[in-house]
Amino acid sequence: MGILERIKEIEAEMARTQKNKATEYHLGQLKAKIAKLRTQLLEPPKGASAGGDGFEVTKFGHGRVALIGFPSVGKSTLLTMLTGTHSEAASYEFTTLTCIPGIIHYNDTKIQLLDLPGIIEGASEGKGRGRQVIAVAKSSDLVLMVLDASKSEGHRQILTRELEAVGLRLNKRPPQIYFKRKKTGGISFNSTAPLTHIDEKLCYQILHEYKIHNAEVHACVC
Repeated sequence: MGILERIKEIEAEMARTQKNKATEYHLGQLKAKIAKLRTQLLEPPKGASAGGDGFEVTKFGHGRVALIGFPSVGKSTLLTMLTGTHSEAASYEFTTLTCIPGIIHYNDTKIQLLDLPGIIEGASEGKGRGRQVIAVAKSSDLVLMVLDASKSEGHRQILTRELEAVGLRLNKRPPQIYFKRKKTGGISFNSTAPLTHIDEKLCYQILHEYKIHNAEVHACVC
């Protein structure tokens, strides 16, 4: 059974489970397993390099924006127009095979723009180097979808599904959570904001799923 199938199986079990005090711990364990499986989706296949040629781009400037879209929808042209960086564009698909960075200068800030290879349906399962592309997108501060106007709604739905399959939140601010490993002392958890999707117990369960037993966690917004 593949990772996505395992995630769907766990989600189905969660949907069947009535939420109450008696099932709270079990549901927390299931959520922790899903979080770990989504991380595994972005890990390269055994024997492959972590990012592949051209995918390991050092962060630069005050923010990073990843251009995500199907092949041949204009990502390379947009990068060239906005940054002056040449990224090969052609009328055939899969012209861009690596991650090509450019810089936008806006007032006193520098914004790094990444032209990523086009992804296709099944990218979250690894099709078309999709996992490597999505892994770079997850390291960005903003994901910008570039769509073919004649297929925009269908493509948007597919891209949304592929990105959310690996836990990438679209049109939402990232939660402000501080995390630091420690050598001893167990898990220290505190929050300065109302928690709506996680509590201290679930935090412990997720960390234990990753075999982390000593850490400091501080949630500002969730």
